[in-house]
Amino acid sequence: MTTASLLVPGFSEPVHEAQQVFRRALTALSEPGTIQQIADAPSVGGLAPATYALSLCLLDSDTPVWLSPSLDTPELRANLAFHCGCPVVSDSQQAGFALLDAAEAADFPELNPGTDRDPDLSCTVLMQLNDLDGGQAATWQGPGILGNRVMHLPLTEAFWAWRGAHAFPRGLDVFFTAGDSLVGLPRSTRVLRMMQEEN
Repeated sequence: MTTASLLVPGFSEPVHEAQQVFRRALTALSEPGTIQQIADAPSVGGLAPATYALSLCLLDSDTPVWLSPSLDTPELRANLAFHCGCPVVSDSQQAGFALLDAAEAADFPELNPGTDRDPDLSCTVLMQLNDLDGGQAATWQGPGILGNRVMHLPLTEAFWAWRGAHAFPRGLDVFFTAGDSLVGLPRSTRVLRMMQEEN
């Protein structure tokens, strides 16, 4: 199978659609917990349309990306190379972006959390979920949230332990995607979680 046969269309109007997706991404991080919709997003392989749209918008030749094993297919590599020009790295700590599938993430990769001096050098995570609802309640607080916002993302204890391994301003900005929807969780957001009651 040739590389050309693996290619699928990206944005039909690249400049206009990339600008729209970028605005959705900025809103998602500046207003954590608000669900943003990406209309008519393309898709490829195992990527949700929102994940692929964010990839087309955010990745370029200066953004090395690490791929979760279940997403690392010849089809995805071919399309990222053709549409984005981004290098795919095997060392997760060298990645500027990481594409993760939460369904397989028993062990989360070591990613660059930035430094106290340069937190902006951290990796940005695009994490696919099956849904943006249905999980244990968690209260989000911080910049961009008036009071608090209760979210029910279906995330594991392992994820929260992984996220909490770094003290602000170090840390990871995360976009959660499901279908054509996305939610942002920046490192500045505090997450208060209720312990599950035992029967």
